[in-house]
Amino acid sequence: MAGDGRTEGGGAVGFLVRLVAALALVLLTYNPTRWSYVQWVRAALADGTAGALHALAGIVLLIGWVFFLSTAWSSLGPLGLLLGAALLGSVVWVLLDFDVLSLGSTSALVWVVLVCVAALLAFGMSWAHLKRRASGQVEVDEVER
Repeated sequence: MAGDGRTEGGGAVGFLVRLVAALALVLLTYNPTRWSYVQWVRAALADGTAGALHALAGIVLLIGWVFFLSTAWSSLGPLGLLLGAALLGSVVWVLLDFDVLSLGSTSALVWVVLVCVAALLAFGMSWAHLKRRASGQVEVDEVER
């Protein structure tokens, strides 16, 4: 049904898809385990085995980052990104304040921050859909000729 938002990427399912994609990008790039691009390249550089596959994977990840960041930047703008980061940072602060998280647990804190980065990217990717559903206004990018 065109116009109801479901076929155009809106709604909870659309946001969840964007969140999973953002989580994949963030966690494949870096996470506190040994299963991330950063750890893989670090190990390859240490033993002298870095090669074309490392470069290819890095370029694919870079394309993903450029896509997510440029979309979030154009959708939310610098103020929206700053406010989103402040909101998520304050959520982490509340979790620390209520002893849900501890500064002594660096690994847990890193995981929470990585999930927050992914959430901010997913929100930036979803903002135009959310704004259209809430206000009825459609965002149109300017096209230069």
